[in-house]
Amino acid sequence: QVQLVESGGGLVQAGGSLRLSCAASGTIFRLNCMGWYRQAPGKQRELVATITGGGSTNYADSVKGRFTISRDNAKNTVYLQMNSLKPEDTAVYYCGSKAYICSWPPGSWGQGTQVTVSS
Repeated sequence: QVQLVESGGGLVQAGGSLRLSCAASGTIFRLNCMGWYRQAPGKQRELVATITGGGSTNYADSVKGRFTISRDNAKNTVYLQMNSLKPEDTAVYYCGSKAYICSWPPGSWGQGTQVTVSS
């Protein structure tokens, strides 16, 4: 059974930075597409960024140029570096994984970590 544990959320002022981490277990990590998703109050969960086992990335238009997804296959961990944060980035951020392909929905979800950006 895949387990995903996120960390690194918190409260930050607009323009600041945060780095999220997601540690995976119970899966062959290097074969998985890993992704970050977010859900704001009253809104649907949406894609933020994905990264394939080979390192190909995809970003939502709203975060391009500000967020960077990366992975360390030796540590079974995926990261999301968030810079130039805006109040509209406030949401619960979830890590997701899926074997081989980056298609919706992920096969497994983490518990989520809150990111709050104050203006």
